[in-house]
Amino acid sequence: MPKVSKATASSHLLFPGYLDEYEQETADWTVSIESCLTDLDMAPFFKGAPNDQCQASHMGYVTKGKFGVRTADGVEEVFEAGDAFVIAPGHTPIMFAGSEYVAFTPTEEAKAQAAVMMPNVVKYAEEHGIELPAEVTSSSSPTSLS
Repeated sequence: MPKVSKATASSHLLFPGYLDEYEQETADWTVSIESCLTDLDMAPFFKGAPNDQCQASHMGYVTKGKFGVRTADGVEEVFEAGDAFVIAPGHTPIMFAGSEYVAFTPTEEAKAQAAVMMPNVVKYAEEHGIELPAEVTSSSSPTSLS
């Protein structure tokens, strides 16, 4: 049975000042362990997706702090440390500084969202003077970011 931890994850990406993410595909799932380093509404990263929202499903658990989503009808739901969550397609993530969560996303859905998100992430970084790791600007990884 496969397992994933920060020590064993096949991918580690640090978006300086924003996100520290460990990720690995296992079977048909992408497992990500994400630490949020700032408060950030992630809506700009989903421009170009249907309804400009994440179209992936996620299950997970908040280990520290809180993590939120906004749905198409504007409802915000916040999950706090100790909460397990199931998030349906059609949302935008809201990050809170100091939080950490583990998320499980069907890999095909995660890859489809990454194709939408990563050009937006690169554009946002350029507009805000954020230096991204070379692997981010040259590929479609990471596959999650929620």
